[in-house]
Amino acid sequence: MSTKTVYSIRVPVELRKMMEEMRDINWQEEIRKVVEELVKNKRKERLLAEAKKIRKDMKADVSASELIREDRDAR
Repeated sequence: MSTKTVYSIRVPVELRKMMEEMRDINWQEEIRKVVEELVKNKRKERLLAEAKKIRKDMKADVSASELIREDRDAR
């Protein structure tokens, strides 16, 4: 079973003609690299935003020093 799939895009005719003039470039590989980089960056951004939201929701109304003092006093 293949671990790859096909994703087709449409490009303007003029762009396609310019691409065909540049036969020394492997367009499939170049486009794959750009898409992969974009997906990785967008995923990082989304995960970071989610982590920030979780951290904000978890933030306590008391400082860490107050929590430590309370814990020590309870002993």
